[in-house]
Amino acid sequence: MADHRHHPNPQLRAVRVDEFQMSRQEFAKLIVTAGTEMGESVGCTSRLVAAWEDGHVKLPQAVYRRILTKVTGRGMAELGFRPAASAVARAVSPAAATGRLEVQSDSVERRAVLLEGAGAVLTLLPPRADRRAPGRIGVGEVRAVTKAVTRLYAHDHDHGSAPLRTAAAEALHTAYQWLQSGTYTEKTGRKLRSATGALAVAAGWLAFDSGRTGDAHSLYGEALAAARIAEDTELEAHAFGCLSLLAKASGRPREAIGAAQGAQSVARRLNSPRMLALFNMREAGGWALMGDASATDQAIIRAHTFYAKGPCESDPLWLEFFAPGELAGLESLARADLGQHERSAAGAEQAVLLHGETFARNRALYTADIAIQHSVRARPEPEAAAEAAGRVLQFLPEVRSDRLLQSLHNVAGALQRHNRVPAVADWIEEYRTITTA
Repeated sequence: MADHRHHPNPQLRAVRVDEFQMSRQEFAKLIVTAGTEMGESVGCTSRLVAAWEDGHVKLPQAVYRRILTKVTGRGMAELGFRPAASAVARAVSPAAATGRLEVQSDSVERRAVLLEGAGAVLTLLPPRADRRAPGRIGVGEVRAVTKAVTRLYAHDHDHGSAPLRTAAAEALHTAYQWLQSGTYTEKTGRKLRSATGALAVAAGWLAFDSGRTGDAHSLYGEALAAARIAEDTELEAHAFGCLSLLAKASGRPREAIGAAQGAQSVARRLNSPRMLALFNMREAGGWALMGDASATDQAIIRAHTFYAKGPCESDPLWLEFFAPGELAGLESLARADLGQHERSAAGAEQAVLLHGETFARNRALYTADIAIQHSVRARPEPEAAAEAAGRVLQFLPEVRSDRLLQSLHNVAGALQRHNRVPAVADWIEEYRTITTA
């Protein structure tokens, strides 16, 4: 049986702390800068560095292995990583030099990583032996819930929500059981409720990505209630922001605008310009869906102004998805709703480029948007649309998201009008073959 336990990586942490004397955020910026100098576009964050050091990632992606070796002058073993068997086999086997075998090995490694991730989150938050009597709850349980949230987001960004829903539901059930039946101090109870609310937000996100809007709305509502009971301003703002996203996706623009403005009102009490940037962009999405170009532009300008102030220590970990690529991507979605298809396509291309090799699911969704916008613009470019659509198929099956499948369905519908173009016809045939399988 595979060993899914996580082993912390003290070697990498020692290099970061003792030699470089950097925080995780500073070290992540160093990785990004070094990657740029090497011609590699990466979106390393402090959360990814934490995943390396905490042992959630046994071996970084190839691009990060190259950058880490360049920056530190050490190989992966010296940095405390444990190469997977498939990676070692490729390194020592002469046969792996052939293109076909290398592609097969990469495919096997990707599947192994996906299965490993899915297996790991099945025990996100193991319940206590006696479900009827959780007993004394302390800082360890609070930390376990918080860690579960971090792991859910990390896996979701790369592989989508499909493998995670059951694990999230089980973890949330356990957390609620601790809240309802456990014994704890007032301070611990407040922290546990906040952590459980954050877990409800994560579970709500997975439900949203899976097309289960009713479940998502209920979970976001639970998170909002938890935030107010625990007097957790950050969680309250996050829940309002998620409700705005859900309302916009459900075709309720006024509700989306109101929830986004509510999120901004709460977030003003926090010292996080990035949060305000995100919630202004959520508001822009609502105005765009209403067709109000002026209000959309004003909200987008505010979002860029806040974003330009840069990150700060008070930014929550969940906000790390809001990288420059996501800022560009959210604007591209607003442009699409306003019918500004050329600007939307360009913005989606920028989003994909800025994301680099991170946030696979979001890159896949924005690539699908590129294909759609090229198909429906005033002067359609079917070949460009087909090329982008082909890139989307490459994300399957590693990224498993109902939203992505729906986006592919939308791409097929948009391209159907150009089915006499050979490249488009080829893509439609490939799409039907893959989705049927």
